[in-house]
Amino acid sequence: MNNKTIFISVAAFIGVIFIAAVGVYKSQQPSTIASEQLPALERIGAPSKGGKQAKVTIVEFFDPACGTCSQFYPLINNLVKKYQGKVNVVMRYAPLHQGSEDVVKMLAAANLQGMYWPALELLFANQQRWVEHHVSNPTRALAGIKTINVDHDQLDKDWQSSKIAKIIAQDIQDGQTLKVRATPQFFVNGKPLVVFGYEELVNLVEEAVAEAY
Repeated sequence: MNNKTIFISVAAFIGVIFIAAVGVYKSQQPSTIASEQLPALERIGAPSKGGKQAKVTIVEFFDPACGTCSQFYPLINNLVKKYQGKVNVVMRYAPLHQGSEDVVKMLAAANLQGMYWPALELLFANQQRWVEHHVSNPTRALAGIKTINVDHDQLDKDWQSSKIAKIIAQDIQDGQTLKVRATPQFFVNGKPLVVFGYEELVNLVEEAVAEAY
């Protein structure tokens, strides 16, 4: 085999490897969820913050007992501030920890009084007081929420109501539809965060902002 033939063979082999690598890379990139699943991302009245006319929406399925959710909370706020008016975040409940279903009902009840964000921030800041060995203690969580400016009697009535139960049931069902198996789970304009990490989330948001604006 002469040198020219060897060169052509090696070049062809490298080309095949490159094409295969590109295929693998593309297969790992987040793709928009199936169209029939898109309605599961939205729920009327779900807590949100950021630009009201934002073209980029981060949907986060979270559990207030989740330590990683607590760590990501200020990071998500930073993204909303960085892209002021261009990005908003929508919070959805995924009570995967034992006991968390009652706690998210309490958060939803606080939301009816316009106190969702203070209640959430309090729970995140004091997780060690109401979460032990990854198990939520709803009684302690409720006591914490009642330290903020909420109507205690109304809170007790609301969090145990069928109205709140339906809200949580919808979020759980939507999470199952979207195959949410761990928290936090993020979707950016319909694209799931496939490889978990803050840098990966930032990249996904940056791509969405670049496409939208």
